[in-house]
Amino acid sequence: MHTPDFSQENIAKLAELFPGCVTESRNGDGTMRKAIDFDQLRQEMSDHVVEGPQERYHLNWPGKREALLAANAPIAKTLRPCREESIEFDTTKNLFIEGDNLDALKLLQETYLNKVKMIYIDPPYNTGNDFVYDDDFAQDSGGYFERSYQRNDTGQRLVANTESNGRFHSDWLSMMSSRLRLARTLLGEDGMLFISIDDNENAALRLLCDEIFGHDNFVDTIVWKKRYGGGAKEKFLVALHEYTLVYAKSKTSLANLYIPLDEASIRRYYKSKDEHYARRGPYRTHPLEGMKSFDIRENLKFPITAPNGDEIWPKRQWRWGPERVARALAESEIEFSQDKNGDWVLSSKQYLKDEDGIVRMTKPFTIIDDVYTQHGTNEMVTIFGNAKVFGFPKPSKLMSQLLTIGLNGEQDAIVLDFFAGSATTAHAVMALNAEDGGTRQYILVQLPEACDENSEAHKAGFVNIAEIGKERIRRVGKKLKEDAGLNGAELDIGFRVLKVDTSNMKDVYYRPDEATPELLGGLVDNIKDDRSDEDLLFQVLLDWGVDLSLSITKETIGGKTVYFVDEDAMAACFASGINEEFVVQLAKRKPLRAVFRDAGYGGDDVKINVEQIFKQLSPGTEVKTL
Repeated sequence: MHTPDFSQENIAKLAELFPGCVTESRNGDGTMRKAIDFDQLRQEMSDHVVEGPQERYHLNWPGKREALLAANAPIAKTLRPCREESIEFDTTKNLFIEGDNLDALKLLQETYLNKVKMIYIDPPYNTGNDFVYDDDFAQDSGGYFERSYQRNDTGQRLVANTESNGRFHSDWLSMMSSRLRLARTLLGEDGMLFISIDDNENAALRLLCDEIFGHDNFVDTIVWKKRYGGGAKEKFLVALHEYTLVYAKSKTSLANLYIPLDEASIRRYYKSKDEHYARRGPYRTHPLEGMKSFDIRENLKFPITAPNGDEIWPKRQWRWGPERVARALAESEIEFSQDKNGDWVLSSKQYLKDEDGIVRMTKPFTIIDDVYTQHGTNEMVTIFGNAKVFGFPKPSKLMSQLLTIGLNGEQDAIVLDFFAGSATTAHAVMALNAEDGGTRQYILVQLPEACDENSEAHKAGFVNIAEIGKERIRRVGKKLKEDAGLNGAELDIGFRVLKVDTSNMKDVYYRPDEATPELLGGLVDNIKDDRSDEDLLFQVLLDWGVDLSLSITKETIGGKTVYFVDEDAMAACFASGINEEFVVQLAKRKPLRAVFRDAGYGGDDVKINVEQIFKQLSPGTEVKTL
């Protein structure tokens, strides 16, 4: 008869927004209860590192607060399109982002918030030489903003996270923490995260994901048997497996997971036929007798009449009740047979197809043991003629199985991979689309980490890892299109290359306090001199949160080039000499958004008149000026 515990209700509300701020504390009577880590909550709300040495149950490491600061701090960067490296740039729905994935995840926040169905990443396993990080990662907010706004010309130094580094595990956790926090916000409520990892950081990664996603949103661990033998050089046990941790954005919003039955399972189990074969296909049987693990229910103990009139009683109880059995008997869905002693054995029939002719689905298993690392190596040989251009690539068949689980039947969904590597994810997405006619989209992010000059990749002409991924997509897409023939006419094998770069706006735009008369003399135009119209277009798409994969067409109106995004979602013109006559023609097209360059107006009066013209001819248009 107590009133509600509002403190616990408030904690539950905060847990939805900041799962990492929920911890455990002990009451005066020694019992445990949920509590808020107020130091952590303050850090979520702060633009500087908050000190708080209070002891509590949580995962901690040196640099954790800096990682949270890095995740929350703004950046002054943009995505610049690279048409010459893209395929089907104007129409493709796929994106390949080249640059630091921390920056890329921040730039995607506005556009893809809650829109991604599945995230898969194969991050560095932290073996001592397999990943690079920002050497100046731990710094105060002033230092971070200095790097973000490009105040100096020294750049950022990338170093290997070697065993000699005293913060070996801590730096890896910091690197992963900031990125996973940003990734979580991109997932839809029914979205799922898949992370490949091995034993080196599996335990720490599990704790980190529990903190960021909440322990209750842990789905399961998939064990991948990556090889079938070998291990002559192993000192102890021969490691045959890796893991894939699976988390949901919200398990309460996640539907039951099903995958299609594979052909081998169909041939193995569905062998019997009856009068329903034409409509429902072959069937398999299951004992109608209830298993010993079932709770005893008296209503499941009743006789069933055999074809010869015998009354058949269960030894313990049936799996089905009287009404369900009656329906099954009427539909001939119960099979009668006799064992060697002449006793009746009753089995229920499970058909391959349901009443509507849809092939039965099955639950996915936590073990994948039919695809190996060698398959990924063989794929690289087939694609490039050289397996060593990229070490230990994940097989596309493995990725296809994870996609089938994570997408849960959706054929029109967004898949994000921000440790793209050799672009296995893109390979698998295109292959699935070619197989079933789906329109799944991928967003890949890859750091242009330089290939060693003595490596096979460099000898093959690849300057950095991102180049390997892009070339793989080109070759795989072409092959899939050829193999599909006429059925591949609608297959999207293109990708739009976008590169993380500094803002298109001149630096004084962010630091007016540093302006000098000499500097201001060259600022009649606030756009950097080396930026193109398409650079500005994509900055506007980011600022407005418009889908970066929408189609782009270019038209000439009144002698000026106008970009139309998704026909009428946006009209952008960055030409000079904008006048009222031109604006009238554009306003009659009634775009949802219109954008112009500040220096493009013929005069201040034109800038004022533009808004009035749109209010009169297209009041629903939102007008923006760069």
